[in-house]
Amino acid sequence: ADALHTDIHVIGCSDFNGGDMFGLDHEELWYADFEKQMGVSPQPSFIDPISFKGFYEQSVINLVICRQNLQITRQG
Repeated sequence: ADALHTDIHVIGCSDFNGGDMFGLDHEELWYADFEKQMGVSPQPSFIDPISFKGFYEQSVINLVICRQNLQITRQG
C-alpha cells in the first residue's frame, strides 16, 4: 500500500500557558489540557478509540523542559 500520511507533534510554551498536540492527516488526535490536567482525544465517537497512555504525563515533562529552554534563551 502506497499511502502517504502526514503526522505532526507540536510543543509550545510561554510563562503562563503551554501546549502539546499530536495530529495525523490534518486531524487533531490528542492534546494536553493543562487547565483540566488531562489529555483530550477529540475523535468522533464512531471510530475505534486510540489509546494515548502516558501522554499527559509526558506533556507535563515537555512543558517543564520548554519553560527551562525559554529561560535559557532569554538569558542568551
